[in-house]
Amino acid sequence: GRNCSFLQETDVIQKHSETCYCYVQNRTVHLQYIWSTLQVKVNSREMFRFEPLSERTNCRNSETFFEFAACAVQIFWKPETSTETFISIKQYGEDICFKIQPFKTEPYTVSVKREMLDGKLLFLFVAGIFLFHFANSLSRSTKFFYLSGIILGVLALLVFVLLTLKRFIPRHSTFWILMSGCWMSSLYFIYCFKENMQWLWSEHRNYLLGYFLAVGITSFAICYQHGPLTTEPSITLFTWTLQLTAFVLIYCGVTIPEVAYAVIAVSLCSKGLCYPLGAACHVGRKMKNHFTSKKLVFKCLTEEEYREQGETETMRALEELRSFCRNPDFPSWLAVSKLQSPHRFAGFVLGSPHISPAETKAHDEEYGIGSFFLEEQLFETRAESEQDDPASSIHERDEEDEDEMHEQTSFPYATELL
Repeated sequence: GRNCSFLQETDVIQKHSETCYCYVQNRTVHLQYIWSTLQVKVNSREMFRFEPLSERTNCRNSETFFEFAACAVQIFWKPETSTETFISIKQYGEDICFKIQPFKTEPYTVSVKREMLDGKLLFLFVAGIFLFHFANSLSRSTKFFYLSGIILGVLALLVFVLLTLKRFIPRHSTFWILMSGCWMSSLYFIYCFKENMQWLWSEHRNYLLGYFLAVGITSFAICYQHGPLTTEPSITLFTWTLQLTAFVLIYCGVTIPEVAYAVIAVSLCSKGLCYPLGAACHVGRKMKNHFTSKKLVFKCLTEEEYREQGETETMRALEELRSFCRNPDFPSWLAVSKLQSPHRFAGFVLGSPHISPAETKAHDEEYGIGSFFLEEQLFETRAESEQDDPASSIHERDEEDEDEMHEQTSFPYATELL
């Protein structure tokens, strides 16, 4: 019901008096504006009062929890006094109205500029996607537990203190009532901090850094004393909290609520489908291994392994032969009738060696060290090496011829004297 000036893109308005401004959102949805925002800048050389206006007189008509929280915060919000302020307006959000009241007749300027890709929104969206899909592994990380404790202590100090003193609150109903109040107060302080971040950093930087340092160290000390989460229920609760925080980041990271709802639904479906997909992949691998013929892998033995394996298998085969011959079903008379030396066979069955000492001696003389077979092998190897290297033999013959010519040249009258 106010007589306000309507803002549009690329507007630059300069006025001296108190004026109300409104930006009416475009109701047509375009996906290229999913991370687009309007930046409204108000600056002056003198102080002015910036007062946000809301068309809603109460918060009962809020459609979502986030709208209700923003409306509740605006009820307690006081007008801001400064020489410069910025307003970031999301595309496809609610209509924004505010009033500028200068204290002097000094002019102030209101400029409107569109930012097609807002880095803050994109960062929140990507962080929400990452936090949701890695919530299970992050909830089991000790470093992330300490980092979460520090962030919670800095941004929501009342909630962190209440969680620390939970053991001293006997009744669960009292604890959850206090927790609700602490969360509402923390959201209000976070909203105030976000709106006055630039002013606080420029005017009270030392106090702000002192608060971050003191609360961060205290939060880390309390988390370190408590220790990381070990029980499975607490880890599951922490995982759900991270996933809920991820949904909030995804919702705040896009300008179109329908897109945020679709992304959240797809994330939930992908999280729920991981188990049947994993089971299907496992069954597929089992079936593939069942129907695929395995390749035979041949391993080459060394000379020592070959000798050891030969000796082992020979002894095992001889023992099996002895046990078979001792069997009552073995036709012993038929075997004895076909043997040339039955006494030797009987000794072998009773445990004697299968090779006689004479045979061992003859084998050593023929194939042992200094045997004819070894010498023949050595001479054959030497002959082959000489055939493979004829150039060396020719070179040796040339050297011998040169030596003879040198002797003949040195003693030319040797034949005559002799």
